[in-house]
Amino acid sequence: MILDIAGVVLALFRLVLFGLSLGLTVISYRAYRNRRTERLKFAFVGFAFISMGVAVSNLNTQLLLSSSEMSRTFMLLQIAGTVPFSVGFGAIYLSLYR
Repeated sequence: MILDIAGVVLALFRLVLFGLSLGLTVISYRAYRNRRTERLKFAFVGFAFISMGVAVSNLNTQLLLSSSEMSRTFMLLQIAGTVPFSVGFGAIYLSLYR
C-alpha cells in the first residue's frame, strides 16, 4: 500500500516538473520573440530540449514501474532521455557565455 502511494506521489512530482519545464520554455520563447537576440534564442532551445528530456524521463519511469526487469529497450530509453538534457544545458551555456 505504501509503495502504491509513493508511486502516485512520484508521478505527481514528475508531472509538476514537466509543467514547470514547459512553463520555462514558453517564457523563454516569448522573451526571444520580443527581443530576437542570439542569447535568448539559445536559452529557448535549451529549455525546449530540457523539456523533452523531462518528458522522456517521465516515460522511462512509467515503463520501469510497469516492468519487473530492466531490458535493453529500457536502457536505450534512458540514453534517449539523457541526450535532450545534455543538448539543453549546452544551449543554455552558450546563451549565457556568448
